[in-house]
Amino acid sequence: MAAPVPDRPGADDPGPGRRLGVDVGDVRVGVAVSDPGALLATPVETIARATGRRGPDGPDIDRLVALARELDVAEIVVGLPLMLDGSAGSSARKAADVAFRLRRRLGPAVPVRLGDERMTTAIAARRMRAAGVRAREGRDRIDQAAAVEILQSWLDMRRADVTGT
Repeated sequence: MAAPVPDRPGADDPGPGRRLGVDVGDVRVGVAVSDPGALLATPVETIARATGRRGPDGPDIDRLVALARELDVAEIVVGLPLMLDGSAGSSARKAADVAFRLRRRLGPAVPVRLGDERMTTAIAARRMRAAGVRAREGRDRIDQAAAVEILQSWLDMRRADVTGT
């Protein structure tokens, strides 16, 4: 399998509609969603990670598919945790596997992208600490906040691409 590469918003943009942001971790999956105008990302929930890289889809993938359908999303952005030098480690391969499973389950109607997410969990944790949330107590919220960071970054790049600013 080739090393996963992050996508960028562009010519294949599906147009208006909600976007789903996904932060894949070893233990949890943070989820965020945008408004219908694709301007602002907000946290949705944290899902227990159940699916391994081999074998059938677990309840975590089932829940992501259900959320995509319930929220009628136009696009899904799965965070791709590349190393600082841009190389892909095991975490990036896990995220790419989740993206593959979502593509397989949702088909071409809902594009699934890989968004560069270097440092998003660290940024989210720092913001949560600044807001007075302890890391141990707020782990689920940090995962959601990381998904918000991933999705908001994508939305900002998309807006710049669409408007040319």
